[in-house]
Amino acid sequence: MAQNNIKLLHKTQKRVRFYLEDLKKEDFNISSLVQYLQSINGINSVRVNKKIGSIVFEHDGKAFDTIEDLLKKLDLARYKVCDTFLSDCIDCVGEEKPSLNGVLRASAALGAERFIDNDIAKFAITSYASKPLLIEGTKELFTEGLTSKVLEATAVGVSIARKDYFAANSTNAMLELGEYIEETTVHKSDDLIKELAKPNVKKAWIEVEEDGNVVQKLVDTARIKIGDIVIVGAGDTIAIDGHIISGTASVNQVSMTGESEPVTKQRGNRVISGTVVEEGRLKIWAEYVGEDTATARIKNYIASSLNEKSAVGLKATKLADKLVPVTLGLAGVSYFINKDFESVAAVLQADYSCALKLATPVAFKSSISKAGKDGIMIKGAKSIEALNNADTFVFDKTGTLTYGELEVESINSFDKEWKEDDILNLTASAEEHYFHPVAEAVVKAAKEKGFIHMHHEEVEFIVAHGVKTIVNDKEVVIGSRHFLEDDEKIDFSKYEEKIEESLLDGKTLLYVGYDKKLLGTIEMRDKVRENAKETLAKLRSLGAKKLVMLTGDIQEKADALANDLGIDVVFANMRPTDKADIVKKLKDEGSNVAFVGDGINDAPALMSAHVGISMSKGADIAKATADIGLLKDDLAAIWEVKELANKTMKLINYNFAATVGINSLILTGATVGLFSPVTTAFLHNGTTIGLLLNSMKGVNVKK
Repeated sequence: MAQNNIKLLHKTQKRVRFYLEDLKKEDFNISSLVQYLQSINGINSVRVNKKIGSIVFEHDGKAFDTIEDLLKKLDLARYKVCDTFLSDCIDCVGEEKPSLNGVLRASAALGAERFIDNDIAKFAITSYASKPLLIEGTKELFTEGLTSKVLEATAVGVSIARKDYFAANSTNAMLELGEYIEETTVHKSDDLIKELAKPNVKKAWIEVEEDGNVVQKLVDTARIKIGDIVIVGAGDTIAIDGHIISGTASVNQVSMTGESEPVTKQRGNRVISGTVVEEGRLKIWAEYVGEDTATARIKNYIASSLNEKSAVGLKATKLADKLVPVTLGLAGVSYFINKDFESVAAVLQADYSCALKLATPVAFKSSISKAGKDGIMIKGAKSIEALNNADTFVFDKTGTLTYGELEVESINSFDKEWKEDDILNLTASAEEHYFHPVAEAVVKAAKEKGFIHMHHEEVEFIVAHGVKTIVNDKEVVIGSRHFLEDDEKIDFSKYEEKIEESLLDGKTLLYVGYDKKLLGTIEMRDKVRENAKETLAKLRSLGAKKLVMLTGDIQEKADALANDLGIDVVFANMRPTDKADIVKKLKDEGSNVAFVGDGINDAPALMSAHVGISMSKGADIAKATADIGLLKDDLAAIWEVKELANKTMKLINYNFAATVGINSLILTGATVGLFSPVTTAFLHNGTTIGLLLNSMKGVNVKK
C-alpha cells in the first residue's frame, strides 16, 4: 500500500530529511524500518525522531531519488510493533537526541519581546516562536479532539490575540522546557538498552582442529556455535555464555549483575556474555550463543518494558484528557464572573494533563533503568505495579531459598578395602569432564580434600543415568539407583536401611558401583542461602502478608525449614505440575501473588502469578515467562525490587495527588481573577517541571 503522507523538509548533497506521518504512530516499530533502510546500497545511515515524524538519511550523493521513491512505495503497515520480545522491537534505537532548539527559540522570543516596542514585531516574533505548538495543537483538535496539546495551543493563541506577548512567550518557554526535560529523562532511561543493542563483541578466538592439530582462530562472534571452545584473555569481553574448562581469571561482572568487585572464575564455573576478563585467561565451552546469550535476553527484557503502559499510567492519561473540558468550562465561568478575557486567558494557562501525563511514565522509566543497572530486569510498568500490590510471595525452594547447587556432605563405603576418600577420588576421576551439577559437586569436594586422580579408560556418558569407565580392568558405574540396580543388575538389598535413612534426611545420593558390586554412596545436600531468613523478614516488612514455600521434600523436612525461615504455609511432596494450581488457588482466595522460581517446570506458575520473578541461574523458559528477571545470584534482590516497586508507586501517587491538588488551587485562583495569565503560567508549568524533576530523581533502595 503506497504512502502519500511524505514531505521533503531539507536537502543537501549527501543528507536529506523527510517528514513521515506514520512514524508518530504509537504502534510503529522504528528499529525494523531503520534496519531495513540501512541495508540498502547508497544509504550510509538513518536517524529517526519519532516525536516529530522526522527521518534523516546520510547517503552517497546519488541515492536521493531512490530514497524518496522507496518511501512513497514502502508498505509501512508491516512495521507495526510486534508483540513478542524480539530484538527488533527496540523502537528507541536510532532516534535523535533531545534538542534544546525549542527551549532556545522560546526563550529568545521571551527575552527579545521585552526590548521591542513595536506591536507588529512582537506579534511576528511571538508567532514564530509559538508556531510548532500552534500547528500541533490545531492538528490534534481535528484528529484527536480536545487534548492537553489543544488546550496549551489555545492558551498561547488567546494570549497572542490579546497582545499579551509576555504571557504567550512565558507559557511557550515553560512548555518547551518541560518537554525537553521529559525527553531527556526518557533518553537517559533508554541508554541501557541502546548500549545492549550494540554488538559489543564482534570477533572472538576459538579453538579448532585443522589437519589433526588444534589451532586458535579469530572468527566473527556470529559464527560461534554451541560446543565451540572460546578463548578469552585479559581485557576481553566475553561473547558467549558457557562453562570454563580451563584457566583462572578475575572477571568484572558489574555490567550484568551489579557486583562492584571482580569475581574469581575457574574450571567448572559459569560465565555470561557482556562480562570482562580483567586478569587471567580462560577457555570456555560455549553453551549459549548469539540471541540466546544473557546480553541478548536482557536487551529483549528491556525492549519489552520501554513502551508498556501500566494501569496507573493509562488512568492518568485518560483522566488528563477528561479534565481538558473541565478547564475550558472554568474558562467560561471566569468570563461570567470577571467579564474580561484576561481571566479566561489565565485559566487556559493551567490544566491537569501536563503533569498527569508526563510525570507517571518518567517515574516508571527511571525505576526500570535504575533496576537494570543494578542487575534486575523489569519487563515494564505493569510489573512494578503488580509487585507493589503483591501481598503473597510463593517460593519454589530449590534454587531460590537454596542455592540449587549440591554440596558433598558425607560418603558411605560398603567395602572395607575402600576408604571414603578413595571412593571420592574414583568418582571425581570419572566425572571431572562432565558439567552436571552432581559431577561438579563431587569434583569440587575431591579438590578440597587433595584430589588424587585415578587412571581410567575412556568414560562413557549415559544420558539421564550416569557414567561408565574401566579402572584396574574392572568396570566402574556411577549414577542413579535405577541405572545401577535395574540396568547394571547391582544388588542393593544389603544397604536398604542406610539408603532409606539418608533419603529421609533429605539428602541426594549418588551411587558408585565397582566390579558389579555397590561400592558406596556419596551424600549431597542443597545449601540454604545465608540471607534467606533476612530476605523473607524484609519482604514481610514491605507488605507481604503470607510467605509460601513449595518443595518436593517430605513434610517433616519441609516444616523444619519453614519454621527456621519464618514461612507461613508449606506445600511438601509437590509434583512440578502442582505449582501453577497452588498459585491459582491463592489467587482465587483473593491474594495478589508473586511467584519466585528458576526451573523449567516453574514456567506455568511464573505466568499464572500476578508477577513472576526468575532467579539468575534459572532455565531460559523461566526467564522468558517471568515479569522480573534477576541477573545477580542474590536472594536479597527480591526485597530490593519489592522496595523499589513500593517506593515508585508511592512517588507516582504523590505526584498524582500533588498535580490534582496544586492545579485545582491554581485554576480556582485564576477563575476568580486572583492570578494573571503570566502568574498562572509560571505556577502551572513550574509545578509540572517540579514534578518531572521529582520523577527523574527516582527512588533509592537501602542495601
